[in-house]
Amino acid sequence: MEHFWHYETPIGWVTLVDGGAAITGCYFGKRELGTPGETGLIKEAHSQLLEFLRGKRQAFDLPLDAKGTPFQMQVWDKLGEIPYGQTRSYQDIANAINNPKAVRAVGMANNKNPISIFIPCHRVIGSNGKLVGYGGGLPLKERLLDLEREAVL
Repeated sequence: MEHFWHYETPIGWVTLVDGGAAITGCYFGKRELGTPGETGLIKEAHSQLLEFLRGKRQAFDLPLDAKGTPFQMQVWDKLGEIPYGQTRSYQDIANAINNPKAVRAVGMANNKNPISIFIPCHRVIGSNGKLVGYGGGLPLKERLLDLEREAVL
């Protein structure tokens, strides 16, 4: 059984979802996904998210369980390998999964990432270095990238 809980954070409302043994969702805004309930895992995810947003945490120590197609999961695995404070292009990710022609499909998989921030889809940019597409909006993507760059400095 999935439980969810909403939190107001420095980046607005987020909904965290606990699938029973792992975090299965981090969504922008309030969403009703399963049964309302602030589990211990959700509390820990919230605590780590706040540390991240304050520049005090660079990596998460939580069980994550993103549900998706094999292709999406392959892309999300590569997103998790992007170092804190760095970015990769959609082409870089397509190359990393040995499918260089799948740039658009990588973009679609990025868009379907159910565990935003914890699986850092905000670190993926266009090949020209421009910020493109983000579920939380481009200003939030820019804010997250700036936060990481400042913390690294």
